[in-house]
Amino acid sequence: MSRLFGTDGVRGIANDDLTPELAFKLGEAAGHFLGEKGRGSIVVGMDTRRSGDMLEAALVAGICSGGADALRLGIVPTPAVAYLTRVLGADGGVVISASHNPAEYNGIKFFDRDGFKLPDEIEDGIEEFLVSERTWERPTGAGIGRSTFVPDAVSRYISHAVESVRGDLVGLTIAVDCGHGASALTTVKALKDLGARVHAINCDYNGMDINDGCGSTHLDVISELVRAHEVDFGIAHDGDADRVLAVDETGAELDGDVIMAICAARMKERGELVGDTVVATVMSNLGFEVAMRDRGINVIKTKVGDRYVLDQMRTSGAVLGGEQSGHVIFLEHTTTGDGLITALQLAAIMRESDLPLSELRQVMHRYPQVLEGVRVVDKGMLSGSSAIHEVVKAAEAELGDNGRVLVRASGTEPLIRVMAEAADTETARAIVDRIVEVVRRELG
Repeated sequence: MSRLFGTDGVRGIANDDLTPELAFKLGEAAGHFLGEKGRGSIVVGMDTRRSGDMLEAALVAGICSGGADALRLGIVPTPAVAYLTRVLGADGGVVISASHNPAEYNGIKFFDRDGFKLPDEIEDGIEEFLVSERTWERPTGAGIGRSTFVPDAVSRYISHAVESVRGDLVGLTIAVDCGHGASALTTVKALKDLGARVHAINCDYNGMDINDGCGSTHLDVISELVRAHEVDFGIAHDGDADRVLAVDETGAELDGDVIMAICAARMKERGELVGDTVVATVMSNLGFEVAMRDRGINVIKTKVGDRYVLDQMRTSGAVLGGEQSGHVIFLEHTTTGDGLITALQLAAIMRESDLPLSELRQVMHRYPQVLEGVRVVDKGMLSGSSAIHEVVKAAEAELGDNGRVLVRASGTEPLIRVMAEAADTETARAIVDRIVEVVRRELG
């Protein structure tokens, strides 16, 4: 059996892979593994998916059955759950979301009492309980937990995000694509509270339109909006707003690497980049490493997943880290990837420097990168394929120091992701095509 927990919690198609029964068991386990022997409180939030209500009901029932209280936040961004878990003094937090995945998917991910994602060993303990025949004696009477709604969850999170900015954003005009997700309740309000003018789209939701042709996975939408209006830049969130990507005033795209490079360079200038270190993943572009090295900034790399970035940040003392996908962590302000705080920090740098984003982005120059996902039967077979190993080894020898290759299993989907960077796009494309062909033949 493959591991239940991926790089970002438990995910699957709601009511098929991810059933109410599984949600109930995860809720029950949350009270025992995160609370004090099943006596404590667990914060619960969700994004805008239709299946959220169903899974929340089952999850909360499990939490209460396990003897813990459930503090329901309703629809909020994932980083709001991490923040409020900490400030409400809860024993843990749970988010019901599948992030950037389509509406039919959903997921359940956990935070500890300090707002950090759970280490593998605790997830393993939860998983062991779920797959074993072992049960706990359920409490009765006054020992059963209660469910309470927290009415000011959104406003408290917005206030926290706004307070992370020095000064204001007066004079900036910003385009926003909320992706029919949780950021619809937070980002526009936060930007306006700081004095920015906002052009916003996809702020409504019906439960089935989240990430549908919009948001951070479809930047052409925000690019078109920027080109149609006189704005300083645009931002786009995924469904649970723990990530953000941007476009400059011309509509050109900025990924998480470029955003981190801009922020790292400015933080070093201010003397705020502790240890002159930033943490990134193996997916970060070679251009990011070169840009940081040229500015005397050390880059520590981890495997993919913002939880692993965060683990390394806590180990090394770094205060900035993130992923190319737009999960960026400002450890001074947040304990997880936070799309809103990242957008506000980027906007504040623009306001402070009085430079357009098209100029700020010149801090780094990307190596051409080609990335393709291959749907497979069993992604766990990747490590055992000698044919894939050989084609990758040959590609690495061909590129030498002028590029790199990365082949890895997705942590959230039945995919093998194949990535190549090279001096030109044609070379990267040819290498990816060659590896993809072998992956399809071996595992497809």
